[in-house]
Amino acid sequence: MTKKTNIFEALNSINVNEKTEKKGNLTYLSWAWAWAEVKKQFPDLTRTVYEQENGINYFTDGLTAWVKVGVTINGLEHIDYLPIMDFRNNSIPVDKVTSFDVNKAIQRSTTKALALQGLGLYIYAGEDLPEGYVAPEPKKPSLDTKRLNNALKSIEAGNYTLDKLYSNFDLTDSQRKKVETFTSKLASKSTEKDKQEVNKNVQKLVNELDLVEQDPTYNHEHFINQNK
Repeated sequence: MTKKTNIFEALNSINVNEKTEKKGNLTYLSWAWAWAEVKKQFPDLTRTVYEQENGINYFTDGLTAWVKVGVTINGLEHIDYLPIMDFRNNSIPVDKVTSFDVNKAIQRSTTKALALQGLGLYIYAGEDLPEGYVAPEPKKPSLDTKRLNNALKSIEAGNYTLDKLYSNFDLTDSQRKKVETFTSKLASKSTEKDKQEVNKNVQKLVNELDLVEQDPTYNHEHFINQNK
């Protein structure tokens, strides 16, 4: 039972919207695409077009006609019955049915039988997306060498951030290594700059202390203005 349930879940989660076509108020799914898509996932997929005892591949009540199509996956068959209809989706009188009408009905019925297995079933329920469907994240744009270098310069100048670079662009492995090397060098520069700033401030303090010893009337604000 679990295996059969998984078949439905696997097929029902596929977004088929790009393979559909609108005709009036109805939405149609390409039968050829539907068959290929299910066959790729379940190679044992088979179809049965049911026939009358005389070999005619449709059924009739004497007024109209319909086809009967079954699709089987892993031993589980789902059967669909579909009226043979014209382009207005009205049943065709049995004496007007052609082989072309029958063939078209069989293909449409095949798609509906596949929907009973799960593929595109949400279309017939009037929903926009399948249950459990998770939209893929949009692909991030890539960066060429020139644009990456410009981005790194902006980061160094404080006009851009590494977080934005990683979140906004799809970087190659070599580009990521380049960014890591850049980050390491930038960190080293920052550390050295901080050391220089500390040394500069210490030297200012030493100079100021010397002035205080030499002149008790020394003005601290005057010293600060001179050493800005």
